[in-house]
Amino acid sequence: MNLRNSTQISLSELENNFQEVHPGLSNQEAIEEANRCLYCYDAPCITACPTGIDIPTFIKKIASGNLKGSAKTIMTSNPIGASCARVCPTEELCEGACVLNHSTKPIMIGNLQRFATDWAIKNEQVLFKAGQSNGKKVAIVGGGPAGISAARELALLGYQVTIFEAEKEAGGLNTYGIVSFRLPQSISFWEVDQVKSLDVEIRTNTRVGKDIAVSELIENYDAVVLAIGMSSVPELGIDGENLDGVYDAIEFVKATKDKVSERFVGQRAVVIGAGNTAIDGATCSVRLGAENVKILYRRTEAEMTAYDFEYEFAKQDGVEFRWLTAPKRIIGDENGKVTAIECIKMELGEPDEGGRRRPVPVEGSEFILQVDAVIKAIGQSRYIQLIEQFGLEHDAGVVKINKETFQTSNEKVFACGDVIFGKGQGEAMVVSAAQQGKETAYAIHKQLFKQVTETA
Repeated sequence: MNLRNSTQISLSELENNFQEVHPGLSNQEAIEEANRCLYCYDAPCITACPTGIDIPTFIKKIASGNLKGSAKTIMTSNPIGASCARVCPTEELCEGACVLNHSTKPIMIGNLQRFATDWAIKNEQVLFKAGQSNGKKVAIVGGGPAGISAARELALLGYQVTIFEAEKEAGGLNTYGIVSFRLPQSISFWEVDQVKSLDVEIRTNTRVGKDIAVSELIENYDAVVLAIGMSSVPELGIDGENLDGVYDAIEFVKATKDKVSERFVGQRAVVIGAGNTAIDGATCSVRLGAENVKILYRRTEAEMTAYDFEYEFAKQDGVEFRWLTAPKRIIGDENGKVTAIECIKMELGEPDEGGRRRPVPVEGSEFILQVDAVIKAIGQSRYIQLIEQFGLEHDAGVVKINKETFQTSNEKVFACGDVIFGKGQGEAMVVSAAQQGKETAYAIHKQLFKQVTETA
């Protein structure tokens, strides 16, 4: 499909650009691939999976035709296993550890995981039942990957769980923050429905600290899980950021989930940043009909935080990359619309606190690019106000926890996901958030069970 350079493209063609890019395996392809697996006894792929999915078992079940059993094996370990089948960097994780890398090619674990979970979705399978009630209540603030995973595990352990979600739908990043042509919303919705089937209450359009007081959660629940993720893209700190045509990459991608616009047809766009969100902003721009899309990054290709497969995908879509390039100011016309961006060349100096070499401007190297849109993707800010309403210790919005128990400075409040993900650690993975959600649930259970036995 030609995604490029047409001012005559129709709205229906643009909408078609947002259909899922990669088709799943056919039944025959899945069976043949499953039968390639060696079903290793001490499988390194399991160790490489942050959620510890029993990969040989779920693949063997595909080979034997037990697709429900396969999907349940996957989802038991990873409550968002259908999403992760599409967005995990499998070549760095499970497939990267496959023993067949040394002889032929690794098993397509991600594609097989998708095959099994897609079957469960298509056949409307409900995979789990709530555990017997233990009389305890847990509030979860945030219905993204970490919150959903914690809720699922707690419900299986018999807790009465309520998720408080600020958006109109739960699912967090998987629902709103990853482009539809890589992860359709329907996949995230199914995972949320699996959690709802365990009698978990999800209160959407409910912002903790505004619609419901923090004190109410602390008082009325036996434990609270803070899984609020991160907020909007921070300011660039340059002139022209308020012009028409400057976008927050998170909100930009989110908007395409509801409606595809023709505004970008024939336009020239630049994306500031080189993480996975920047790639999403760039490829979304291409699929919205942009004539030319550039990613500007102040470091080099070696320092970019986007996954390799995301980088390759962007290049295939025709996205240009300008390394060692930083924005200096955004230029607009008399109507307040973006017309250009002034940039400056950079060079790498000494390492910063995160260990990456700090970019330093090259004096006199300024130049101007004619553009119609600027998309900011330089990381995300933190929900510091809410964190402070909880009275929790934090480092610039990164909540401090006991790494063994996931407890914050308030022993009744636990935290997981991006809210505990520190600076200088690269980009957080969805699968890691899912595992943290599970581990937080177990930590809560251990803590509350300990309390019960001590008072008995």
